[in-house]
Parts: sequence; C-alpha cells; structure tokens
Amino acid sequence: MADYRVERDSMGELRLPANVYYGAQTQRAVENFPISGQHLPPELIHALGLVKWAAAVANRDLGRLTGSGRRPLSPSEVEALLRACREVCDGRFDDQFPVDVFQTGSGTSSNMNANEVIANRAIELAGGDRLAVDKPIDPNDHVNLGQSTNDVFPTAIHVAVAVAIKQQLIPALSRCHEVLDKKATQWQGILKIGRTHLADATPLSLGQEIGGLARQVQLAIQRAGRAQEAVRELPVGGTAVGTGINTSPEFGRRVAELLARETGLPFVEALDHFEANAQRDGLVECHGQLRCVAVTLFSVANNLRWLGSGPRCGFHEIKLPDRQPGSSIMPGKVNPVMCESLMQVAARVIGNDQTIAFAGAAGGQFQLNVMMPVMGCAALESVRLLACGTRAFTEFCLVDMEPDAEACHAAVEKSLALATALTPYLGYQATAALAKEALQSGKTIRELCREKQILPEEQIEAALDPWRMTRPA
Repeated sequence: MADYRVERDSMGELRLPANVYYGAQTQRAVENFPISGQHLPPELIHALGLVKWAAAVANRDLGRLTGSGRRPLSPSEVEALLRACREVCDGRFDDQFPVDVFQTGSGTSSNMNANEVIANRAIELAGGDRLAVDKPIDPNDHVNLGQSTNDVFPTAIHVAVAVAIKQQLIPALSRCHEVLDKKATQWQGILKIGRTHLADATPLSLGQEIGGLARQVQLAIQRAGRAQEAVRELPVGGTAVGTGINTSPEFGRRVAELLARETGLPFVEALDHFEANAQRDGLVECHGQLRCVAVTLFSVANNLRWLGSGPRCGFHEIKLPDRQPGSSIMPGKVNPVMCESLMQVAARVIGNDQTIAFAGAAGGQFQLNVMMPVMGCAALESVRLLACGTRAFTEFCLVDMEPDAEACHAAVEKSLALATALTPYLGYQATAALAKEALQSGKTIRELCREKQILPEEQIEAALDPWRMTRPA
C-alpha cells in the first residue's frame, strides 16, 4: 500500500499521508507553517468538534442537510456526521490536528482541518470510502454548512475558554480557598507581628493574616466567573463579515442554545454580529480577569514564601512542607519550590495577557481579527497553567503547611511596633522617642516602660497587651 494519497482542493492536487483523516487544505497548512511545532490545544479542538456538532444539529433541524444543496444527505449520513463531530469533541482525533498555532490569522486552516477530519470520519461511519475522490459527505458543503471560519473559530475559542474556566480553574481556586480558609480559622489563636514595607508593624493573629490570603483567593474565584461571563456571546451566525450570508436567520440562536445546553454555560448568540466577527474585546476582557487571578496567586505564594523563610535566619512563622532537596551544593537545604512554581505560572500568564491585549488591539481591522489562533491558545494556556499550578500548590504546599507558634510569639514581644498602643497616653512624638531608645538600648518597649515608670503597671500591661491590638479599641 502506498504511503501517500493524492487529494484535490480548489488550488489543485496535493500529496498527503495515506491514512490520515485530514485532507488537502490541512496538508497545505502543515507545509506552509513549519513554525513552532505547537498545535492547537486539545480544549480548542474539542470545542471545534462541539461547535460543529451543534451546527450540524441546527442544520438538520432546519432541513438544510437533507434538503436542497450540492448533495442532500440521507438520514443515516446525517447521524454519521453528528457522531463524527462528537468523536472529535471527545478527543478521539486529537492526533489528526497537525496545523501550527502560528497559521492564518482567522484560523481557517484549523477550521478546515476540523471539517476534513469530520467529513472523512462521517463517510467511514456511514459505510463509505473516505479515501474516494468524490466524497459523499463534503467538508465545505456539509460540515461547514452555514458557517465561516470568521464566526465559527472565535465561537470555538469562547466555548473552549469558558468550559476550561468552569471545569479546571474555578474548582482549583475553590479548593485553594477552602484550605486557606480552614487554616485561617485554626490559627486565630496564634499571635504574630504584622509587617508593612517589610518592617515591623502592629500585631495580628496568624489566622487574620491567612484569612486575608483566603479572601484574595475567594475574590479570584469571582474574577474567574467574570472572565467566563466575558465570552458568553458567540459570533456564530455572522458567517463571513457579520451579515449572516449563506445561513439561516435562526442558525446562530439555535447553535448557541445547543452549546449552552451541552456545557451548562449561559452562551447566547451575539447581539451584534458585526462587532462579534470583527473584534475580540470579550476575550481581551476575559484574560484581563485571568491576569488579575495570576496577580493574586503570585501575591499569595510570595507572602507564604516570605513567612516560611529560614528556618533559622528568616521569619519562619509558618513551616512549609519539604518537597525535595533544595541545593546541589548545600546539604540539607530545602527551598519553597511550590511557591516559586506558582509564581512562575503567574509570570507567564501576565505575559500572555500582553500577547492577547496586543493581538486584540492590532489584529482587529474592519470585519475580522486576524490574530485569533495565538489569542485562543494563549488564553487556554493561561487557564490550564493557573488551574494546574493552583492545584499543585494547594495539595503539595497548603494542605500540610503548619504554623511556628514559637517564632510568631517571640517576634511580637521584641517588636518596637508595640509602642503604637502607647500613643493615646504619651502622644506621637514621645512614643517615637521611646521606640528609638528601645532600639538603641536593645530593650523591649515593655522593659523600658517599667524602667522609666512611664505609666502604672496595670496601665502598661493593659496598653501593651498585644491581643488588644488585633481589633479596634
């Protein structure tokens, strides 16, 4: 058997591997774009399959697949087409999508890749010969019926990103919040010193500090929800430029309703198809929320890295779990590797946001944005990195993180910030002078107050009770 076959498209004949499910247009793209070796993310391939399924259902119900056209399909061929779409959606043909991310800016190559794979698989399922020259189920006339890459590809991006946020990111953030919130409750009774500008500040409980981090993650969950909301409008139904040429006026609504039903997400047809085809502002907004989630996670991880510094020459107010040896030269050294991993994830996501913002601004001219593949791939990478990074950070760091109550307590009594509680008694200037003297002498604020008999003993004890400083007077 030959190791290649010949297929024909509108540009002529082309050789391609014998047994692949894709066709000539995909092969041309493979040859034209030997750029990065990076293919479409699986989430986007699966979303393309789901969008194609919804489009086929809508066309079937509108009578457009079995009615007039180049060649009407039989009911069994329609069912084969629907099944083939589902198989792509389920990930069975991921290896049949070889086109590079850095391709035609509309994503036409990948849309045609999906059309060709689905058509050939549907022919096979219907009992036909997918290698035949004259294909009974056509990639353009049947699989792509009522569609253009210009509305279908951004629709698939929106679906893929929203589903990934729902299934991957929000559960990972929710678990992270759950663990931090539980630690915050457990550690309310551990007093520690606060820090502003990395300098000693007034006391708070370790639970209060960790509770602040938990609230950050809780807000990140809300931002992930807003990111999902930003891509709920789907361009499908606009076809080439937003006019809806060659499709039914009902097509976009029906496809959006089917996608909403299948994903459990509130997808709707775009209110204005000219905006929806031309611009990717919704995706830019979506990723802006993801960037904020990345900023939050960087902050949480970095704060815990600082609090766990040591073990003898740093703060060491919390004990991070030992995950692996930290140095190839210093025996016994253990580093905060899970914190650093998540911080790097955040850095990458922030970089992706620059890519998406630039592509959204520079790529949208007139009726089409021509930088969609890189935008979709960057957005999906961000969701995947944030979800996986958060999940690993939670399970391998937060779950087994413990307090060092002794270190927390020792820092409180040594802190000069305790002098703040004396301001109502002595005034700001006198209290500042007392703090400076304590620093120079090496004595604690309490010791100096007693030595100078600044206040009666009971007032000193009451004023310098650090627990009273953890709440409003």
